[in-house]
Amino acid sequence: MVTAALRAHGLASCTWPAAQIASELVAVNATLTPQKDLYLSLRHRDDALRLLVWDQHPDHAGPGAAGACAQRRRRALRLLTAVVDDWGGEWGVCRALAPHRWHKSWVVMAR
Repeated sequence: MVTAALRAHGLASCTWPAAQIASELVAVNATLTPQKDLYLSLRHRDDALRLLVWDQHPDHAGPGAAGACAQRRRRALRLLTAVVDDWGGEWGVCRALAPHRWHKSWVVMAR
């Protein structure tokens, strides 16, 4: 779907990295939040491609558990990191702001 959407909007040059990034974001977030809904957003704005995934991963009670979980998520996204770095983008994970809940993983790549 990502590839089809990008081609339909004249962004075919971005299809390989965007499809790989979307696949990695969805796969890792689905693994961290099994049997929970995920939301994927793909936008082209200000000559940059933005991919976001909101997941339902709950907050952890203690800072040690939260830090370990963040490390596990970053390790799981090593392939995403390589693709984003190679294409000159940036990525991160943060707490989602209202109206969304839980966590947001995002990637921004200049076109």
